[in-house]
Amino acid sequence: MPTPTPTTIIPVAGGKGGVGKSFITASVAIALAQSGDRTVAVDLDLGNSNLHSLLGLENSYAGVGDYLKNSMNCLPEQLIVETGIPNLGFIPGDARMPFMANLKSPEKTRLLKFLRGISARYVLLDLSAGTAFNTLDLFRLGSSGIVVTTPEHPALMSALVFVKHLVLRAISEALRRRRLVKEMLRDLQRQNVNDPVFSVRTFRDEVARVDPVAAERVSTICANIRPRFVYNMLESHDDTQVFENVDATCADALSIECDHIGAIPYDVDVRKTMRQSTTFMLEHPQSETARAIDRIGSRIIKLWDTPLKGSASLLAQYAGEVLTKNESDSD
Repeated sequence: MPTPTPTTIIPVAGGKGGVGKSFITASVAIALAQSGDRTVAVDLDLGNSNLHSLLGLENSYAGVGDYLKNSMNCLPEQLIVETGIPNLGFIPGDARMPFMANLKSPEKTRLLKFLRGISARYVLLDLSAGTAFNTLDLFRLGSSGIVVTTPEHPALMSALVFVKHLVLRAISEALRRRRLVKEMLRDLQRQNVNDPVFSVRTFRDEVARVDPVAAERVSTICANIRPRFVYNMLESHDDTQVFENVDATCADALSIECDHIGAIPYDVDVRKTMRQSTTFMLEHPQSETARAIDRIGSRIIKLWDTPLKGSASLLAQYAGEVLTKNESDSD
């Protein structure tokens, strides 16, 4: 009897709103489903759930909020809404349940168990923007996750701040019983603008002076954090120059490696489909944007568990050629 293929949970986050996080979640979920793999997209942007509209669905189904507030006593599979797209299911977020953005600890624990119980090849989690503990902990549910950003400086800075908080949250949770390390983490929260810029390397060296075992664990934690970046709404070849900058910042400041798995061109038709609550991947399957999404899906299927060495420069080269061609075609 063949061994069942394990479920891959893929959280999707963004440092700030407006970068296209929900669009990426819906579109990549469709691409994975169209490849033949059972996929479930879960709306976990609690307090602002709208993933249903990007899948062409009404906000008329019970979801995570109903489950956590005990208005639904059911298994995860019983909350899955079939989207009409073969192999693609959807679990709504707060639906019409108010005040779901502030999960209490028991609710978060129950939610994590619920998510682990979903039966599918891929489970994509559309998370809230920002660095709230709930978002960081949900992102850490997968072996890795996707961080969505645009090439604009505020979006890039917010994405890097998200990754910084992700690293610090992982360290804090793993070492919360080490008193001296806990105090050092608290000191970080009291930093002011005149203090030196934080780096994991410096922090680890300071930890090593008081707790060498904890310092080794910091190194292990960083080695196991490998976010995947997707760059959305690129308009020119120049936009691809940020990829290697992000790569260098993650390595130098946070002591982590990251992969760069998608570059999506700006497309006016995306905004049009969002206004009409239709599904972009079905309306424009031959567009350059849809092809970029399909490439992300293919990389997930073939390479999700494989570190992609040099992916920043490779993606920049490929995306640059596409964007340059698009600019020439529009002249």
